[in-house]
Amino acid sequence: MAQELELEWWRPQAVQASPLSETPPNTDQAALPFWSVMAFTAVLLFSPQTYVPALAPFRPALLVILIGVLAYVSDRWARRLPIIEWNREIGLITGLGVLAALTIPFSLWPGGSLAVLTDFGKTAAIFVLLSHVVTTMARLRLAAWLLTWMAIGLGVFALYNFMTGAMIDQGANQDRLVGNEGALTKNPNDLALMVNLLLPLTVGLFLASKEAWQRLVLFTAVGVEAATVVLTYSRGGAVTLAVIVLAYLWKLRRQSERSFIYVGLLAAVLTLPLLPSSYFDRMSTITNVEADRTGSAQERISDMIIAGKTILANPIIGAGMGMNMLVMREARGGWLGVHNVYLEHALDLGLIGLGIFLVLLWSCLRVVADIQRAASSPDLVCFAQGLQVSLIAYATAAMFHPVSYQYYFYYIAGLAIGARTIASAAHGHASEVQA
Repeated sequence: MAQELELEWWRPQAVQASPLSETPPNTDQAALPFWSVMAFTAVLLFSPQTYVPALAPFRPALLVILIGVLAYVSDRWARRLPIIEWNREIGLITGLGVLAALTIPFSLWPGGSLAVLTDFGKTAAIFVLLSHVVTTMARLRLAAWLLTWMAIGLGVFALYNFMTGAMIDQGANQDRLVGNEGALTKNPNDLALMVNLLLPLTVGLFLASKEAWQRLVLFTAVGVEAATVVLTYSRGGAVTLAVIVLAYLWKLRRQSERSFIYVGLLAAVLTLPLLPSSYFDRMSTITNVEADRTGSAQERISDMIIAGKTILANPIIGAGMGMNMLVMREARGGWLGVHNVYLEHALDLGLIGLGIFLVLLWSCLRVVADIQRAASSPDLVCFAQGLQVSLIAYATAAMFHPVSYQYYFYYIAGLAIGARTIASAAHGHASEVQA
């Protein structure tokens, strides 16, 4: 059995050994980059400088991430480790950035593409930091707890805004709540996406926890997160949430924990009568597009058709990173880009750019799938499950959101690569014990 496990572990494109696993981190130093990334995440999600204007001159997001980067570089230098542990996923992200840089001269707006590429560099930096500092089970568990509490905070904001009528006017009696002032969560669709990506991490933490009080807190947190998605009235969020539930029903089909899903589904059914009719009216437009009185559903379908035709006409180079909005303006007027990550990549960077992103997404999915097959730690398997479901959730939500170069996917991907390092270190330790 051990021999079979070892063969499975080291098959091509499976979990790879990393120098990170050979050199135990100096927790006194490496902890600062971790906490800086978590603080940066909190600033992105909640924008405290908006509520406390005195913080604005300090630029909290820039400040905490600069501290994190400097501490990270210092820690790696002190331990005589390379600044970046090169791997397939970093190579793919670099390839995406290089392709974007090479196509700047051909962009519809070279200056705009350069600005988007610069922002994408920040996203890539967060990926690198997460994948290099969340390299122990203790850190992965702590990250899951912190992100869960942030998701609960987002839910509290959403509930407060819903109760107080803080809405975005979308016309046709279809007002929707404001999330909060965070860069990634103010728009209700973005809020639904963010919470959906964090929800599987909460479930993974729930499955890995043994204490009854922890499970109670986490089960409640799952309910809060699911309710938050419902409050956003996001159709893409509802579809993504359904995919998450189905994914866990499948993964836990032979485990006793599946009963918790049934309890949650029963609670959801019992609360359906409490939802306003406007919610069901909006959700019905998922299948009955013509019934959408705001016209957004019809626009999304029309935009996808226009984008598809444009891609077929220009499949190689694209319009330049971030320039899909200009392409769509030329094709149908207005200043809205296409609400689809896959079409965004293809419009901006051609089919080559789309291909690189799809390989990156598939590679991250393979990483967490390999961990589940080969890891000896039940807790790590639970977290790998959560990360896999979160990646599946993103792959689903990507059909409805224009977020190709933003942080959403790259946060989960960074945690997935960090989990691979944890699994690789654990396997290497087990091999040494056997020897």
